Amino acid sequence: MSLSVPTGGAVDLRVEPVDEVLAFVERSLQTCLDPNTVVRKRRSVGARTDRDTWVRIERRQIGKIGDQGWNGTEQAARVTDVAQPSWRGCVVWHDAEDSVMWRADETGLLPAEPIGTAVLSEAPELSDDWWWRFNASLDALAAHGTNRVATPDTETITQSLVTRSIRSVWPGDLDTTVEQWVPAHADLNWANMTAPVFCLFDWEDWGNAPRGLDSASLWACSLAVPALADRVRRERRADFAGRDGKLMTLFACSKILGPDAHPQDPRRGPARRMAEEIVQELRVG
Repeated sequence: MSLSVPTGGAVDLRVEPVDEVLAFVERSLQTCLDPNTVVRKRRSVGARTDRDTWVRIERRQIGKIGDQGWNGTEQAARVTDVAQPSWRGCVVWHDAEDSVMWRADETGLLPAEPIGTAVLSEAPELSDDWWWRFNASLDALAAHGTNRVATPDTETITQSLVTRSIRSVWPGDLDTTVEQWVPAHADLNWANMTAPVFCLFDWEDWGNAPRGLDSASLWACSLAVPALADRVRRERRADFAGRDGKLMTLFACSKILGPDAHPQDPRRGPARRMAEEIVQELRVG
C-alpha cells in the first residue's frame, strides 16, 4: 500500500502530509483520531483516539528493521514493574512504492504530560517521589530478561558500534570492551517521560545494551542544565561508577562532540570536560 508521503531520501513527518496515513490507521484500528491532539515528530506521528487511547505511528526504512523486527512497544508489555502505558494492539503495513514499513501501536493514555523536548534548557520540577519511581523503573528494566538488542537511533548497538563511536572522537588504544549487557529503553530523554506522575514511553528501540546506556543518554540530554545533569549522575551513580558506565558516558559524549554534531551545541563544553576526565581514568585504570 502506498500513501501520500513521498518516496526516496530522508522524510521528516513534521512537515510531510500525513492525512492519508492517519485515515488508513483510523480504518484499520476502527477508531477516530482527534486532530487537535496530533503530535508530529521526525519519524513518528501520534494522536488521541475517541476511546481514550493513544496511537503512535512510525515510518521506518526496511534496512533499519533487523531480524528481531520492530515490535518494541508490543514486547515491552511483558516487562513488569516499569511505569509505562498499557499496550492494546497494532497495525503494520509495507509501502508498496518505497522501501519502508509503517507501524501504528495503540496504547493507554499517559498519566501526565511529557516533561519537555528531548534536550532541556531549563530544569523541570521533579519531586523526590518522581525520582524514586524513575529509579525503580530503570532498575526493574535492567533486571528483566530479553533476547532483544537495543537500537538507539534505529541502529543496533554492538561492541563494534561502541568502539567505532568512541574512537571517532578519541582515537588510539583505549580499551572499549563492554563487560555487562542489560535491558535498556535506548531512547531515554526528557521527551519520553512524564511528570508530575512518572511514566516512560516510546519503547520501539528497547533491548539489551551496555549497562549505563540509559543513564548516560539522559545525562547528556541534561548538560545544558548543570544541576539537572548532576542530579541524574547522583540518582544513577551505580550505573556511572563502573567501567561500562564510563564507556557509555563517552558513547553519549561522542554524539555531542563527533564530526556530525552541531558546533553551537551548548552541551559541548561540559561534555568535553567530562570526557577528558573519563578517558584519563580509563587509561590509568
